[in-house]
Amino acid sequence: MWWLKNVKIVDPESGSIQVKDVLLEGERILEIRDSLTKEEVQNKSQTGIQVIDGTGKYLFPGLIDVHTHLREPGQEEKEEIATGARAALKGGFTTILAMPNTKPVLDQRALIEFVCNQGERAGGANVYPIGAITKGQKGQELTEMVDLAAGGAKAFSDDGKEVQNAELLRLAMEYVKLTGLPLISHCEDENLARGGAMHKGVVSAKLGLRGIPSSAETVMVARDILLAEETGSKLHLAHISAKESVNLIRAAKQRGVDVTAEVNPHHLIFTDEAIAESKYNPSYKVNPPLRSAQDRQALLEGILDGTLDMLATDHAPHTWEEKMKPFAEVPFGIAGLETALAAIWTYLVQPGKLPVETLLRVWSLNPARRFKLPGGLVQSGQIADLVLFDPEQKEKIEPGWFISKAQNTPFLGQELQGFASMVWVSGQLRFQKAGEEKAWQELQ
Repeated sequence: MWWLKNVKIVDPESGSIQVKDVLLEGERILEIRDSLTKEEVQNKSQTGIQVIDGTGKYLFPGLIDVHTHLREPGQEEKEEIATGARAALKGGFTTILAMPNTKPVLDQRALIEFVCNQGERAGGANVYPIGAITKGQKGQELTEMVDLAAGGAKAFSDDGKEVQNAELLRLAMEYVKLTGLPLISHCEDENLARGGAMHKGVVSAKLGLRGIPSSAETVMVARDILLAEETGSKLHLAHISAKESVNLIRAAKQRGVDVTAEVNPHHLIFTDEAIAESKYNPSYKVNPPLRSAQDRQALLEGILDGTLDMLATDHAPHTWEEKMKPFAEVPFGIAGLETALAAIWTYLVQPGKLPVETLLRVWSLNPARRFKLPGGLVQSGQIADLVLFDPEQKEKIEPGWFISKAQNTPFLGQELQGFASMVWVSGQLRFQKAGEEKAWQELQ
């Protein structure tokens, strides 16, 4: 049994923050009280009791990242399921959803089950696969979604590519209803985006780089929302980056369309100006690209008013050699599992731009509900997927700091604040910050 004393618990629905004592027994939260005595705790357990003084720290529900790229099978030099699952713990995530654009693509049940099994062996965060919408992600033939769901898939996506054929996507939306799971759209018109390296605007013109217009995203957002409205399918829109997309999603929700949407931390923190200011730092090359300050403000407003439902890292690890090419040639992507929470805390929560209850709603509660995953709240009886979070902890992000194989992050060399001290998955302690090996004591 774990006895967590004096921890701050946030209710993401009411916004209340209360200091409580929490007992963990087995896989679940046994009890939450204003305070507990030694005798009361001893009477509730016949096993050893580990005591932690959490004064000044939060007890978060485990964060859930619905958008990660773990690269296995096929590109293990970039990341493995094991390294990604352990890196997720360090970042405060107890559950991650793995995208299917591996080599081979996750378009068969055996591959879905492989990812599930590898995730269980890793002993890190829970790992659930996302199945492909089309075979080989070629946009030509639908996968056997019902069979993939039976194998453990939690959603379907051709992420990295958009299904360009509208009729095929409409059929996919009809078919996915048999599983009850969401379909995740990449939202990119290939003809509008082709060859672009950053957001199309004044900055791209100054830098001499071919741009990706906002319309490459918004055209597909509009199309996919209309198809979801027509079919009654569950639609989730990945990595929204443009202000026009936010307006389209807001209007769709007002009409009652069953659509949710996510935004990545880097789109809330940076703009395309970062590429110029950093002199073409390849870590800022992402897809969709970092857009304008107006887009960034619209995304933040969308998170605050509920138009955008989730934060998601879009963890996209690459080798150092790949990211050292000229800016126009490097692959898109930021490795974000370990730095995302601290970055959001440093840039948005600490300055008062994002309330902590909103953070937990969009990174734990909403993902759990939309994707039918355990967790999302710190309540008696709930699964004990929990994060002891230290809002004052500061760490400098350096090359030797990472558990992930990848270091392609714009936060390299920066000091961030707000990190996970300890992380439990189903009541098992699976991560503790370096230097906190004796963070608890045995109750005598």
